[in-house]
Amino acid sequence: MTQTPLGDGFRERTRWLALRLGPLLGLIAVYILFSLIGPESFSTFQNLETIARQTAIVGTAALGMTMIIIAGGIDLSAGSMIALVTVVIAASLQAGIPPLWAAILGVLAAAFGGFVNGFLITRLRVVPFIVTLGTLLLFRGAAKGIAHEQKIDAQLTWLKDLLAALPVGAGWRIFPTGVWIMLLLAVAVAAVLRYTRLGRHVIAVGSNEQTARLCGVPVERIKILVYTLGGAFAGMAGVFQFSRLTVGDPTVAMGAELDVIAAVVIGGGSLSGGEGSVLGTIVGAVIMTVIRSGCSQMGLPNWVQEIVTGSIIVIAVALDRLRHRKQHDFS
Repeated sequence: MTQTPLGDGFRERTRWLALRLGPLLGLIAVYILFSLIGPESFSTFQNLETIARQTAIVGTAALGMTMIIIAGGIDLSAGSMIALVTVVIAASLQAGIPPLWAAILGVLAAAFGGFVNGFLITRLRVVPFIVTLGTLLLFRGAAKGIAHEQKIDAQLTWLKDLLAALPVGAGWRIFPTGVWIMLLLAVAVAAVLRYTRLGRHVIAVGSNEQTARLCGVPVERIKILVYTLGGAFAGMAGVFQFSRLTVGDPTVAMGAELDVIAAVVIGGGSLSGGEGSVLGTIVGAVIMTVIRSGCSQMGLPNWVQEIVTGSIIVIAVALDRLRHRKQHDFS
């Protein structure tokens, strides 16, 4: 039986709502659950601020990962980039470079790392999984080399305030500066994906690379640009990580790339490419933070948190595959 245009339109609107509202409804359900079974401290504004601060690092890196995954790629080196940035910032501060320029150098280092990923993927024509698995070790090794395999202490600067708890009397700010930066970056990425030619090209490459190439989309340049931007966002996450640590640590953010990828997937991003949303990614990052905060306040061990988070990721991927299978059956 042939689908009518009206039926097709209704199905598309239903998919759009499910993609964007599904993760949000999941977040509300998880928060209500921990509010009911957890301690009273969980639902306080102070804990909400803590959740926001803890989300900023993964959430910022996940914004770049959203573009990469929508374009049909993946980046396993994000955690190593974050560690490298903390080392670059600390070493720069030790050398007497002002804090702002030290942070910029860190972001540029990560952006260059993203460029290397994109260049190798497009020029060597090797799958992103393999390339970024290699650069995961490369960037981590570079961080350890710069730091001589130890932490780099640096003088305290205003960078430490980016994700610090709000001081007394500053409640009008609601969240620390770093959280607001993450939200502004989220709005910028959403605008790029929705209203610009670059956004349309990113989606086209992830949906069907061969078709995009035939339509004149510069696929290689788009991939290199997307990975470079992804590196820059990982670099900003590294700045936030340094803000929390106040030292350069080449061993920090081990496995953070999994949290970053999970935030995109839980938020409705498709590992097949062509689908994803900035709102879903931020919500996905918050869901993981809420789970960790709730389990921690209930005194549950880390392995319980990991099982719960892993289960959510598996369910999100399974739902994504089921959705694609149904689309294939309808087509």
